[in-house]
Amino acid sequence: MRLSRTASWFLLAFGVWSWFIWVSFVRNLWKNGSGLAFDAAGDPTSYFWVHLTLAVTSFLLGTAVGVLGLRSVLALRRESRTGRADGPTGADLAGRADRAGRPDSDTSA
Repeated sequence: MRLSRTASWFLLAFGVWSWFIWVSFVRNLWKNGSGLAFDAAGDPTSYFWVHLTLAVTSFLLGTAVGVLGLRSVLALRRESRTGRADGPTGADLAGRADRAGRPDSDTSA
């Protein structure tokens, strides 16, 4: 599946944004002095655990989305450098097989 340039950059930006926002949130959660995240004894409350779970889940999803965006952006850049939008042709594949020292089935007699 191919993604457009706009969609690729959006996914990459979303992954970066997700990390930025949730790192800030966890930092603020850890420093929370209002009594929501930690009780009087300094132990984490259920509020802390629920929000930490949300943050970790968002880290993982943001990372997955960002990686998809990054891979797509890099693939689009490779395509623009080579000047073609399709995958390798049969001649390209045969050349790769020859360079790897393995004869291609079409070229061996």
